[in-house]
Amino acid sequence: MTSPPLAVSMGEPAGIGGDITLKAWRRRSEGLAPFFVIDDPHRLRRLADRLGLDCPIVEIDRPADAAAAFATALPVLPVTLPAPVEPGRPDPANVAAIGESIAIAVRLCRRGEAAGLVTNPIHKAAMYLGGFRFPGHTEFLAHLAGLTGREVMMLACPGLRVVPVTIHVALTEAIRMLTRDLIVTVGSETARSLVCDFAIPRPRLAVAGLNPHAGEDGGMGREEIDIIAPAIADLRAAGIDAFGPLPSDTLFHARARQTYDAVLCMYHDQALIPLKTIDFDAGVNITLGLPFVRTSPDHGTAFDLAGTGRAVETSLMAALSTAATIAANRRRVVPHV
Repeated sequence: MTSPPLAVSMGEPAGIGGDITLKAWRRRSEGLAPFFVIDDPHRLRRLADRLGLDCPIVEIDRPADAAAAFATALPVLPVTLPAPVEPGRPDPANVAAIGESIAIAVRLCRRGEAAGLVTNPIHKAAMYLGGFRFPGHTEFLAHLAGLTGREVMMLACPGLRVVPVTIHVALTEAIRMLTRDLIVTVGSETARSLVCDFAIPRPRLAVAGLNPHAGEDGGMGREEIDIIAPAIADLRAAGIDAFGPLPSDTLFHARARQTYDAVLCMYHDQALIPLKTIDFDAGVNITLGLPFVRTSPDHGTAFDLAGTGRAVETSLMAALSTAATIAANRRRVVPHV
């Protein structure tokens, strides 16, 4: 049975989402699985003209039409933007359409009409002005799936996978939120994903400490002793090869990366800084714990590059490839998915 195409959401239309989507389609011969974008076809045509890209746009009525069109045109499932789009200048009037693009993609994934969802970057400040009430994509997708509180964010590039236990919160709030149960929940979902999504039968999970030197045996904080180490013991008791807590300053060099399949980090920047340093252009954001596949480029809207032709499509292409791989792995593990 042929896999359905991937769905790509619009993202912030004033950002680089449209630019990199057009450019990724033009590199479709480099092994990309067929995809369609849920977007305003008129704005994409205007953008292709602005960028001087030969990228025909074809409107489709359903995802099943995308495969036949993909070889010669970018398939677009239409969503209308109410306000004109000027690159680099987000308009809160378009926020509802941005959200609609994501919600449509989720419905199509859950009905099996799309193999997975690849989301273009949104701009949180503009979304908030337009009435968006979620901290970010990850939490919105969990809400749409009815699984709020179970969402887990993984960032991946060749050679490194990181998972922050706390995500889009202030650092002081992240420390307050950190609990034994939360670490176990995130670690368990990470291990499950490494098996089902990445086909790693016995994953190794390194766990970072929170404090410098992983607390230095309590001399620089007790979170490692009171919270993190007991959570690691719980994960090991559940049959997961988890180890640590480990000092984060020695956890990400090339030799250390050979000893694990993913790192459980305690807060957002502890995870994202090493990954973006190692491979800024090919990082992929993956949401675990959802009943559908979701990936995203690991970068923002880059307003200064929007509409200039200088945006790099590598991360979107990596997100598309990763989504296709995860979807195929899930079908092998759970044939009806």
